[in-house]
Amino acid sequence: MKNKNDTFERTASRVSIVSMITNIVLTAFKLLAGILGHSQAMVSDALHSLTDVAGSLIVLIGVRVSGKQADEEHPYGHERIECVASIILAGLLVAAGITIGSSGISTILHLDTEAPAAPGIIALAAAIVSIVVKESLFWYTWKNAKNINSGALRAEAWHHRSDALSSVGALIGIAGARAGLVILEPVASLVICLFIFKAAYDIFKEAIDKMVDHRCSDVFEDSIRASVLNDRNVRSVDLLRTREFGRKVYVDLEIGVDGSASLQDAHQVAEEVHDMIEKEFPQVKHVMIHVNPAE
Repeated sequence: MKNKNDTFERTASRVSIVSMITNIVLTAFKLLAGILGHSQAMVSDALHSLTDVAGSLIVLIGVRVSGKQADEEHPYGHERIECVASIILAGLLVAAGITIGSSGISTILHLDTEAPAAPGIIALAAAIVSIVVKESLFWYTWKNAKNINSGALRAEAWHHRSDALSSVGALIGIAGARAGLVILEPVASLVICLFIFKAAYDIFKEAIDKMVDHRCSDVFEDSIRASVLNDRNVRSVDLLRTREFGRKVYVDLEIGVDGSASLQDAHQVAEEVHDMIEKEFPQVKHVMIHVNPAE
């Protein structure tokens, strides 16, 4: 177990540090491009990237704490700390979305009296660079999140994807403004705002599901049931419950075995099923098995 936790923490920390460094550089570049290029959409996009820096730091802290071994005061481990990190990340996204959206609305309301200057080519170039970099970060983070089954890293990956999509909106707005349609710039900020809110909702919902013992998918439960029934000593699966606990899963299981079997034999069957589940389904942290007599 210790090796798995070490691998989880090492991978998550590496991905978060790479994301943080990349976002710091990208944020500085986009903010400079937005100011020099007179682009509200690019400044808004830079603010979105700034939340990614804070998000990477939160994930880094969260995964290190969640990877700690169980102790006397926390006998079930610390995996749910990862969910807390995801919820904070969602809150940061909402705050960024509100700031960006209100700025876009304010600009639209004052277009008649304060028409903004057309953005410069540097802002257009920054949008293209941002799309490429953020989409690359998304796939890098997503791949590692799947490898270690980390909800916080998945949240961070979608944070990168939302930033890439917001940069697409910025690109359209900047290009349109350069062509004379100045209203497209603030409209692009509103589109960015919507992308951010959608990402925040998805991250928050996944984290809450794991905080309140949400059951696993039907596919996952059916896979466990089929594996248990493959054991020739198991006559039936009388009850199967699963619950998500951070990135891990707890399983409660009732199986039917030969009613004439001795207590020792029935216990041996339960042990075999227990070990099989934890081996075939590495995301399972603990299995509780009750044995019923079957006719």
